[in-house]
Amino acid sequence: MKPITEYQDYRLYMLDFYQERKRCSYFTWRKFASLAGFASSAYLKLVCDGKTSLSKPGIAKVARAMNLEGFDYTYFALLVKFGNAKNDSEKESALKELEHEARMNKIRIVDADAFRYYEDPNCPIIRELAPIMPGATLGEIASKIRSDTTGAQVRDILQFLVKANLLKKNNDGTYEQTQKSVKGSKETIPLVIRAMNKKMTDLAAHSIANDPVEERNFSGVTMGIDKPTYDRITKEIDAFRKKIVDIANECQSIDQVYQMNLQIFPLTDKIISKDLRKTK
Repeated sequence: MKPITEYQDYRLYMLDFYQERKRCSYFTWRKFASLAGFASSAYLKLVCDGKTSLSKPGIAKVARAMNLEGFDYTYFALLVKFGNAKNDSEKESALKELEHEARMNKIRIVDADAFRYYEDPNCPIIRELAPIMPGATLGEIASKIRSDTTGAQVRDILQFLVKANLLKKNNDGTYEQTQKSVKGSKETIPLVIRAMNKKMTDLAAHSIANDPVEERNFSGVTMGIDKPTYDRITKEIDAFRKKIVDIANECQSIDQVYQMNLQIFPLTDKIISKDLRKTK
């Protein structure tokens, strides 16, 4: 099995443990439950299928069945805390505990760099800005960012981007991108992407209030649709976004950094058949 730090979903870790044991020996969900001390033979399968959550008392039982000790046990317990969190605030708290525990034990979490990159909107901004400002001081770079940013923050982010291999620092002190665009991997925790989207939405609101209309483009449409139509629209949005990335990658004379948000979200609850009958 992969190290536990390569997982962000405790259910997937448990499932991989089960499948690994099953490949090596006669192992069933009943046997797994019995090792953990659960009366229900189907309980752990229901947990792995996402139909129920592992309880707090169950953490120690399952960890014992999987022979987890020390750091692995602590990390598994935090994965459960993260996976069972009821809101973004609880998830963010658990995520910070996971990262702290890993740092304390000098263990790198897979995608930890992605957490940092998407958590701070200034990371992608500075990644775009630094290469087109050769010889600029930290303060000069900070002054070009329209949100409040200090030279110290720029320094810290540049150091992170170089360490994460998202920027390369040349011998003459200039920076260049190691790749044209950055994409979150499938393992990246969705919470961090949501946090980035929220912060970028705040910056969009600031742009509406402060930037001249010739420097921004905002439009929207309110429409009534059903799920199949929604699916068609999101596919078109994905295709359009990819086309925009291709166009941006062709640019050879960058002189400004922009953010483009593509959004479609519900404004009402879903209307079911009985609601429609009431209106007739």
